[in-house]
Amino acid sequence: MADQSQTIAVILLNLGGPERQQDVEPFLFNLFSDRQIIRLGPAFLQKPIAWMIAKRRAPKSRKAYALIGGGSPLKSLTLQQGAALEKELGHVGRFKVAMAMRYWPPFAHETLQIFADQNISRIIALTLYPHYSKATTGSSLDDLHHAAASFKGFFDITEIVAWPDQSDYIQCLVDAIVAGMKQYGGDNAQLVYSAHSLPVQFIEEGDPYLDDMNKTIEAVEKITGIKGHLCFQSRSGPVEWLSPSTPDMLEQLAGQGCSKVLMVPISFVSDHVETLYEIDIQYRELAETLGMTLKRTESLNITPRFIAGLKNLVETAARQKNWLF
Repeated sequence: MADQSQTIAVILLNLGGPERQQDVEPFLFNLFSDRQIIRLGPAFLQKPIAWMIAKRRAPKSRKAYALIGGGSPLKSLTLQQGAALEKELGHVGRFKVAMAMRYWPPFAHETLQIFADQNISRIIALTLYPHYSKATTGSSLDDLHHAAASFKGFFDITEIVAWPDQSDYIQCLVDAIVAGMKQYGGDNAQLVYSAHSLPVQFIEEGDPYLDDMNKTIEAVEKITGIKGHLCFQSRSGPVEWLSPSTPDMLEQLAGQGCSKVLMVPISFVSDHVETLYEIDIQYRELAETLGMTLKRTESLNITPRFIAGLKNLVETAARQKNWLF
């Protein structure tokens, strides 16, 4: 029986993305202004350097977004995920689901203001990054708590910071891999997990991102029995990044005589520029030049079992807080 006395808010945390061509440069500025993910000289120079980088990178980024419809679908997909999740949560209690993006509206303060206006103080912050990193979930949670501080203790916030081996999430990946392999009609294809890259320094400082990633892969492969190769995409900046890169992995497999690749965007649960442009366009074209065929597993987006997994995470967190009984 649910505690019906208070509505519980769920805030989905994600990166955000430019929705129109004119959004690209300010989005990049917001991204590179975050010292938690990249330090650009001394603190007082962070924003001026971020502005210069955004200015320089914007034309290339605009071209990439133009090829996937003009902007990122991330906000639209997150809205759909939130609506589906709110519907499922309605079976166990009174929930309102919204989102807070890190680098593009709606920002955390806007979302919290909406809930404050509705006198909703119980907040479950649910990251849409399955694997924790201080550069993603960590930055989003810090931003959320900084925004909440201006409401002077009104909010009671509990966090769901990672879910690398949540059973529904794992089964969704398994189902996507099985379906992807069927596209090759039983022919032998190499399985490649492509994750968003991270500076090596983060791992050396104790960031659990790689450990979380390996938990996911281990859980998936325990069911499928198919061994895959882990690589990393979306590098940016002159620091040492996790390796091998996804292009390097494709070249390595081609050199070993591989002709078919099934790529799993392992760290992404929604389609956005990394799947629709980097994998579907850039890496597919690279694979073709290397004499290989590359197919990608479907993103989870609003897959019913994935939404059920998010619902289970939220319900468990609410019960742990005694907000449901």
